[in-house]
Amino acid sequence: MIDGFFDRLRAMVEPLDAVSVLDAGCGEGETIARLRDVLGERIAAIDILAECVAFTQSRLPFVDATKASVYELPFGDDSFDLVMSLEVLEHLESPAAAMRELTRVSRGDVVLSVPYEPYFRLGSLLRGKYVSQLGNHPEHVNHWNRRSFPAFLDAHVDVAEVAVAFPWVIARCRVR
Repeated sequence: MIDGFFDRLRAMVEPLDAVSVLDAGCGEGETIARLRDVLGERIAAIDILAECVAFTQSRLPFVDATKASVYELPFGDDSFDLVMSLEVLEHLESPAAAMRELTRVSRGDVVLSVPYEPYFRLGSLLRGKYVSQLGNHPEHVNHWNRRSFPAFLDAHVDVAEVAVAFPWVIARCRVR
């Protein structure tokens, strides 16, 4: 499933020909590591967790990794050709505020992904995870599906493409 996710993401990102890219919510840098050859010359990454930033910096020394919040990105307006924020919005109390920041720093494309509900939760239940929460990851405060995610995004961006890489939904958007 993970390989399918990254294959679908690659198919979405590669044609964009971005020179500058921000991975907002980079975690351990897995997306950058897997897509490095299609991400352009200038790659920046942020994460709220200092240990993730440190790991990304040591793993991928060519990346400008910084501890920061998606609510307050330390970049100027229109700083990046492509902004990616993968598996982040479902964790946020205010995803709309994050979208305002993500679109502010993008001069063109934004690629986002979220768990595809209720399938993501069902998968957790089948694996015996988070049973007392009916499969809901305790850090997930937002839940979207193939229809509700683009509907949420429409308030912030022009949704160009929505794809399912089961059990995730990926959207490619354009800044207005």
